[in-house]
Amino acid sequence: MDAIDRALGELPMPPYVTAEDVGFAVRALAVHVAEQWPEGARCRNDRAPHPCRLHRWGQRVLDERGLTEEQVRALLAEQEATLR
Repeated sequence: MDAIDRALGELPMPPYVTAEDVGFAVRALAVHVAEQWPEGARCRNDRAPHPCRLHRWGQRVLDERGLTEEQVRALLAEQEATLR
């Protein structure tokens, strides 16, 4: 955990996970992916230790929604196609 994580803590979960929240969560996972650095895995977007706050938040939202790994992979593939 880096200093920002210690200072700010986790991002709060929405009270009810909506379809819009799922879209934001998928976007967070697509943008905040791991890259290998000499000191270990870092977030491609903000260089925080991976998984960063937004990646963890996105994963928690998708877990709360009850999506399977296969469903998450399909949503990420769809998101990647949109980002291109």
